[in-house]
Amino acid sequence: MSKFRKSTTDRPEVSTASLPDIVFMLLFFFMTVTVMKDDTLKVKNELPNATEVKRLEKKDRVISIYVGGPNDQFVGALGTESRIQLDDKFANLSDVGPYILERLAKMPEELRPFVTISLKVDRKANMGLINDIKQELRTIGTLKINYTTYEGDTFMNLK
Repeated sequence: MSKFRKSTTDRPEVSTASLPDIVFMLLFFFMTVTVMKDDTLKVKNELPNATEVKRLEKKDRVISIYVGGPNDQFVGALGTESRIQLDDKFANLSDVGPYILERLAKMPEELRPFVTISLKVDRKANMGLINDIKQELRTIGTLKINYTTYEGDTFMNLK
């Protein structure tokens, strides 16, 4: 009566030969897409708002200088005055020029004329310190300066 019979033959096994290729493709994909964190901030960095904002296209041509009051863990040792942070350490004003020249020396020759110095300044930072940094940058000939901000209403900076 039954027209359907259960077969006694085994099913073929799934081939796992291409599995390592797939794993390595995924590994390379995540390695190229993942962005590593640049610096650990040791200064307060509440950026101001601006209405005219333009995004920097090429991040490999940007050197960042952070300015702001020290974070809570450093207030006891450094006080509350605005400080300069280069990479992951605090620096003096006299260290800015040599730091920029050192970073420029590590870059390829063809990118050096297009380097932008990005000042990431806390909204409560002392403007006198910013002017001193700009003077230091002028003495070494780096005149392309960018202020990093958030897009928004400039009246929010008054709070």
